Amino acid sequence: MKGKLYALFFALIAVLFSACGSNSNDVVSPNGEIRVQLTLTPTADSEYGTVSFAVEYGRGKSAQTLLSGVTLGMETDAQHFTDGLKLISVSEPTPIEEAYKMITGKRSHCFNSGTERKYRFENEAGGQFDVVFRAYNDGVVFRYDLTALGEGTEYILSESTVYPIPQGTNRWMQTYAIDYEGFFPLNTDGSVAGRSRFPNYWGYPALVEPQEAVFVLITEANIRRGHSGSRLYNGNSPDRYEVQMPDEKVAFSGAWSSPWRVLMVGSLADIVESTLVTDVSEPSQVGDTSWIKPGPASWVYWAYNHGSKDFQIVKDYIDLAAEMGWPYDLIDWEWDVMENGGTIDDALSYAHERGVKPLLWYNSGTSWIGPGAPGPLDRLIDKATREQEYAMLNGMGVAGIKIDFFAIDGAEMMNYYIDLLEDAAKYNLLITLHGATIPRGWQRTYPHLMTTEAVYGAEWYNNNPLLTPRAAAHNATLPFTRNVIGSMDYTPGTFSDSQNPHITTHGHELALYVVFESALQHMPDRPDVYRALPEAVKTLLSGLPTAWDDTRLLGGYPGEEVIIARRKGDTWYIGGLNGTEDARTLRFTPATLGIEGLSIALFKDGADPRSFTLEDSTPILDPTAEIAIDCLPRGGFTAVIH
Repeated sequence: MKGKLYALFFALIAVLFSACGSNSNDVVSPNGEIRVQLTLTPTADSEYGTVSFAVEYGRGKSAQTLLSGVTLGMETDAQHFTDGLKLISVSEPTPIEEAYKMITGKRSHCFNSGTERKYRFENEAGGQFDVVFRAYNDGVVFRYDLTALGEGTEYILSESTVYPIPQGTNRWMQTYAIDYEGFFPLNTDGSVAGRSRFPNYWGYPALVEPQEAVFVLITEANIRRGHSGSRLYNGNSPDRYEVQMPDEKVAFSGAWSSPWRVLMVGSLADIVESTLVTDVSEPSQVGDTSWIKPGPASWVYWAYNHGSKDFQIVKDYIDLAAEMGWPYDLIDWEWDVMENGGTIDDALSYAHERGVKPLLWYNSGTSWIGPGAPGPLDRLIDKATREQEYAMLNGMGVAGIKIDFFAIDGAEMMNYYIDLLEDAAKYNLLITLHGATIPRGWQRTYPHLMTTEAVYGAEWYNNNPLLTPRAAAHNATLPFTRNVIGSMDYTPGTFSDSQNPHITTHGHELALYVVFESALQHMPDRPDVYRALPEAVKTLLSGLPTAWDDTRLLGGYPGEEVIIARRKGDTWYIGGLNGTEDARTLRFTPATLGIEGLSIALFKDGADPRSFTLEDSTPILDPTAEIAIDCLPRGGFTAVIH
């Protein structure tokens, strides 16, 4: 028996290492820091078995295994690729080299640079499927490629991808909800905190710290037609997070490729600065993009829930946008029943007179909302009606729409998102998705997708008191989790109170405009609040970019603090947040940004939480010298380096 096992062992080694004609089947990043190692574990007395992989970070003796035993496999109604597999070929390492531009996001010039290998497996019935891996300097991605048997329809039933995360490992995960509006609390045992409509289900992105100061962020990218948006499930074991679809089955015919499973890997700076989600997504499908312009928008809903019904209130927000130099004003729900001196036609005319581009809210019309849902409703579901509405809006000079209230991330809903985006491009309409799924790379494929909610944001000050005591830590966690994967419509900068107060400082709230990336940054507070701000603060907000040429993380740790620098042209904007209940000094060094001989303006916490301390532009005499900013509890700062 021992001889048979040894023979089997060496046969497997031969299969694994001879197929590619080299000494290793590993996939290695261009800088050599990240390595993917595949393992085939045989079943008894068989050359077939289960397939898993590990991710190694670092080189030589300093290398660390971050994830191990990540299982692979797919099952359809006609084919089984889970536990009876053997490796039959491995492609040679192929370099991936692509440069592309982004209109929105954390960086305008991006580089998709990695190493790819394709592994072909065969099951005991002779069926074959491929797993494609890419290793990047900031992470790993993989996908499944398979072909349906015959010419008919086949159904994806399940995926066998499982991420083991041992007990005691720091993780910041959000319990799954269809709108992705939840917190990312620090957890070490995989238990569910609080209630969930979907027990033991977790949404993307999921941040894990498998080794001290080394992180993995788990998500997915490149959702296309026929794809279901997946989620994670650890109900069978708290340490094992299974990739699961909300659909019982997903139909396909011919060749089929899954979305990319994405693992960003490295320091927190590697995670925050990564563009991996857009790197592996489809290129832009929009030819002429000259009409796509990021920018701030005044927004009525946060301060006046039913304000879009009131023509006079809407006019005040249009006036605010004109005064502040913001290009847009978002007229939210119930604009179709506007009263008090004017209709939506009057509001649009007034906006055009003031040089402001109007945006309008729409209900997606998904049936799960039920009767009595806010309007306008049911104008976008049917393609013919949708295109008629889009054409009308374009003719009326509407610049874009915010579409709200979407259902669960099944393939049918993913197709609907794509329908909405593709048709909107024909009529030069910017899109904001609200009450919606997370970004999965569409901001590259459809660059008129300006921002997506999918966050427990400032809107929740309207709904219940939960955000008030948790906002500071939550805000200092989002840059490492949700905002990593795409624009985030948090609606930051609430200096006054809504139905529930905020206890973050003015310095903290101002910094959110820089710390949180959103190509359409909706400015939520009351017009009189903005008008009463110090002149220097108003000047900052009037010229604040919302899409960036570069992004750097200068320091921080989830839930404690964060300092992010974003560049537009020759100017760096730096935002810092104290996420704790104690006073804290935040520090950064200008030289890390590669700048010298410039000046810096500071907007800091004042003597009390609802005031500012402002420091005019002063020369940076020594860019290598550390700049220290004292912050109040739940405080923050903004710096502008010219």
